Amino acid sequence: MSKLNKLKEKFQKQLAAFKADSNSQGSSNNLATVFFKELSDQLSSTRFFILFSLITLTGIVSFYSAASNIRGTTDDAVASFVLIRLFTTSGSSLPSFTWFLSILGPLVGLSMGLDAINAEQNSGTMTRLLAQPIYRDDVINGKFLARLFVLVLITLGLGFFVAGMGIIITGVPPSGEEVLRLLLYLGLSIVYMGFWLALAMLFSLVFRHTATSALCCISLWLFFSIFVPILAGMVADAIFPITQSSDTMTQLYNVRVSQALSRLSPSTLYSEASVTLLSPTVRTLGPVLLEQTFGAIAGFLPLGQSLLLIWPHITGLVAGTLFIFGIAYTIFLRQEIRA
Repeated sequence: MSKLNKLKEKFQKQLAAFKADSNSQGSSNNLATVFFKELSDQLSSTRFFILFSLITLTGIVSFYSAASNIRGTTDDAVASFVLIRLFTTSGSSLPSFTWFLSILGPLVGLSMGLDAINAEQNSGTMTRLLAQPIYRDDVINGKFLARLFVLVLITLGLGFFVAGMGIIITGVPPSGEEVLRLLLYLGLSIVYMGFWLALAMLFSLVFRHTATSALCCISLWLFFSIFVPILAGMVADAIFPITQSSDTMTQLYNVRVSQALSRLSPSTLYSEASVTLLSPTVRTLGPVLLEQTFGAIAGFLPLGQSLLLIWPHITGLVAGTLFIFGIAYTIFLRQEIRA
């Protein structure tokens, strides 16, 4: 009798393991199905065509802006960093590539996710989708990953286009450090746009109408990009007011407080990290006193040291993206969806 019970327990364990393995395979298949379905919808949509055209035009304009000053770049003492200087060099009347991407990146991310959920809820397709044997987490994960993959395609395509044209025009082969700095910058840009994508998907869950979620997304983007630095300066001036008789330490504390509060904005984190990656001459992100410059040797900061400067910025952007997507993930799993 004991042997029969042991065989029965062994059979039950094997059956449970088989069911768990089947569920995991089914979940992965469902995730892949949702991912490719969303990816196909995004790539064949009119919105993708408009965004792709806008990004392509941006790449051409930014390349023209950098090429207009390409001779001044190659004649510079830092000719070994020609490739990454193409992304930061601006023309006489046109801004640089990094400026374009810092403005268009959030708008592209927001436009990709502001109707990710509520559009299907309003059309009734979400109810039919969840009626299928598909887990809810596969739905929201597939939607987010598909849209993030589109952002990866757009960012890498634009970055490689500018870099390739720059190499052809200048004829200067890039060094290994330049390529790594460029890849890290493009990866940082993808994370930055992923932050706004996650935020747009969160508002798409919270608000029923696409227009309302779009208005909230744009308002929050304007708040972080414009008003946070202004408010940071006002708070710093209130705590450490600057007058004609203010000493050096008061001015230093004012700048530090303003800078610390400004870094609550993802736009500030992205801008400072981008400048550090693409400009090896940047050795610090904080205020520098005149006494600290005495005896300093001009040179380039190695890539490892540049990463140490911006490691908190990268961590903050990644953590913010995961946190916002985690909130959207939890709301979607608990939300009651009706026809």
